[in-house]
Order: sequence, then structure tokens, then C-alpha cells
Amino acid sequence: MRIGNVEIGGNTVLAPMAGVTDYAYRAVCAELGAALTVTEMVSSRALVYQDKKSVGLLKKTPSGICAAQIFGNDPEVMAQGAKLALAHSGCELLDINMGCPMPKIVNNGDGSALMKDVELAGRIVRAVADAVDVPVTVKTRLGWDRGSINVVQMAKVLQDNGAAAIAVHGRTKSMLYSGRADWDTIREVKQAVSIPVIANGDVFDAPEALACLARTGADMVMVGRSAFGNPWVFARIKAALAGEPIPEIPPLSHRVDTAVRQFELAKEDKGEHIACLEARKHFAWYLRGVPHSNYYKEKISFISNMEEIYKIADGIKRDLR
Repeated sequence: MRIGNVEIGGNTVLAPMAGVTDYAYRAVCAELGAALTVTEMVSSRALVYQDKKSVGLLKKTPSGICAAQIFGNDPEVMAQGAKLALAHSGCELLDINMGCPMPKIVNNGDGSALMKDVELAGRIVRAVADAVDVPVTVKTRLGWDRGSINVVQMAKVLQDNGAAAIAVHGRTKSMLYSGRADWDTIREVKQAVSIPVIANGDVFDAPEALACLARTGADMVMVGRSAFGNPWVFARIKAALAGEPIPEIPPLSHRVDTAVRQFELAKEDKGEHIACLEARKHFAWYLRGVPHSNYYKEKISFISNMEEIYKIADGIKRDLR
């Protein structure tokens, strides 16, 4: 699998998700089978203004291939931001977010708002592709709403302007994350362009990944919310695509050890206080579906230091299965 001149060692992608796909989480997912990871989205304008917090989001995943994702709506600023994102991160790919549906993004004309102005979207991709020496990819949606599904047209324009691959979330902006993903429209995108297409939406585990790729003809599959607390989903999908036996989800004790390691990596990256605050949601995700875990989920919601994480982890391994 190749995107431009970059060799990708598999067909699985961890979706970029604000507030989730930080360095620590991406590192764990990459180790466990995600061939491509993408940073949280970073404002191109914030990079140009030398915002330190934004720069901190761009730390490259240590294994696998990593893309730095930026957003914005000004071609010149996006070109400058792209160069800065790569200089700070050393990532192998540069991804442009044209799919985020959240109001604070689209109300500024960014993210999926660009689907309402295909010509501007094309100019942004051209400006970025001309400014950097790595392949440029784009993440988008089907369109603004059901009455304006234009992703096929947009994909052609993005390809003509230098996009090396496109990831399509099979929902419109208006759907947010509700309803069912439309894999058939993703198939139309794949048939319309010659660049790699990454299918995103309703891929919960290996069976859905196989079905999605068969239905869409896409080159890669992107996993988002289904990977919360479940980085093993990538190894399961990877095995299924290779026609190999699908590995079982590890026992709870192993899952807890993986969670703790993720939080240790987060501490190294952003400090103990922030790492522990963010561990509250991640640790709870690792316990999804675990019987009788409410007592520990309550304790997790008040984590403030690593010592508490270690004590909770020991208690879970002792008391739960």
C-alpha cells in the first residue's frame, strides 16, 4: 500500500480525533497494528502565530506512518501551516481536515464547511501540495447534508489539485455521528478517482472492516470511536484482511497494563497533571463491557496522579475478570 511515495505497512488507519488521538494513544495503536495514524487536528493559523500548545499536538508516532493534520480555510495560511507542521513533527504525510462537523470549526468556515465551496477546497490543496515535499491527503465527509452530497465531485477536484489520497467518512456534516454510514457513496468515490481511498464509518471490528472494504472497494479502512479503549481492534482487522485467524481480545489484566503504559507515555509527553486528567476518559473506555466495573469507573473519574492510577489498576486486576 502506497500513498504517493510513502509505503504504508498495512491497510488500517486510526482516525484523527480531537482530544483523543494524542501521542500516547497513537503510539499504543501503532504498536498494536494501526499502519497509519494521524495527529489531532491543528489550526494552521495557530501554527503561523507560533502557538506552543498547537505545536505540542504534532508529536510524531514512533512506529508506523504518521500524518500531521491541519485545518483552516485560507490557502496561503494553510501552506505556511503545513510547512510548519512538518517541520515540528517530521511526519511522513500532511493531512487536511475537511470533514470536522463541530460548530466551533464549521462556523469559522473550516472543516466540513469547505464542502460547501469545492473550488476553495481545491485551491487549498493545491497551495499545500505545492508548499510541501510529502504527500498531501484529505479527510472529508459525504457533503453538508443529504440534499447536497458532493463528495464525488470534490474528490475529483482534490485529486486534480494534488491530493495523494482521500479519506471519506460515510456521513454528512448534518448527521454528525448518527445514523448509518453510506458505504455505497464511498464506492462511487473510489470509482471516480485513481488515488487511494480510505473508507471511514461504522467499522466496529474485523467483520465490518472486511464488509466495508468489499462494499466500497477502498484501499484502506479507518477506525475511529470503536478503537476507544480497544487498540487491539487493529490487529484483529489486520489478521482478517490477511486471511489469518483473528486474535482474541487479551485478558483484562493485559488490557489494564496497556492502559497504564499509555498513561505513562502521556505523562512523559505532557506532564502528570494533564495526563491524569485525560486518563479519566481513556481508562473508563478500557473498562467498557467489563462486568461489575462501576466501582472502579467511579474511582477513575477522580484520578489526579499516577499513584492513583497504579492503585486502581492493581485493584481491577485483583477484583475483576
